[in-house]
Amino acid sequence: MRIVLGNLVDNAIRYNLPGGSVSVAALRSSEGLVVEVRDSGMGIPADRLPLIFDRFYRVEPSRAEGTGGCGLGLSITRKIVEAHGGRISASSGPAGSIFSIVLPDA
Repeated sequence: MRIVLGNLVDNAIRYNLPGGSVSVAALRSSEGLVVEVRDSGMGIPADRLPLIFDRFYRVEPSRAEGTGGCGLGLSITRKIVEAHGGRISASSGPAGSIFSIVLPDA
């Protein structure tokens, strides 16, 4: 899970706007543990959200110039979350993105 949170927080920082914010919250729900990583960055276009967990997918290659990476982080993150019996989702808008992980109780 260290890799999962590391990838999500790294992306939130990397694609944020200058002076933006990143927050991480965890809570218990009827589904188990819910962890959310929020940023106030540039957001992800709605038509691209279904693709962001695909291997090698980059939302906009031009946005990634100078940030490194090859489009594997979110794919790896999804595989790890699913291997723990959980699920990951993302939502985004002009005020930033939210990545949510739900992990079942052990």
